[in-house]
Amino acid sequence: MGKETRETGKVRLRKYVTVEEEQQTVPVRREHVRVEREPITDENRDSAMAGPDIAEAEHEVILHEERPVAATETVPVERVRLETESVTEEETVRGQVRKEHIETEGTEEP
Repeated sequence: MGKETRETGKVRLRKYVTVEEEQQTVPVRREHVRVEREPITDENRDSAMAGPDIAEAEHEVILHEERPVAATETVPVERVRLETESVTEEETVRGQVRKEHIETEGTEEP
């Protein structure tokens, strides 16, 4: 008796991509200019008088703001592979076996 190997099935691994819409709220800062006027009082008179003489001048203030930026990054999260595993089991095989036998009678020849 012998044995034979035959195909019993196939396994296919298919990879596909899904796209999901994601929304997230992020805080953003924005600068605004505000002119503050401070009246001269007896308490702050000395520091107000310590400044430069009256003259023409121009001052510039640069305003900044933050803007939300969406960025994606591809990172590996899992590896997948297919493996086959061989399992050996004992099985009983039944079947009819025919055998030929020879009987002889008489004298033997050398």
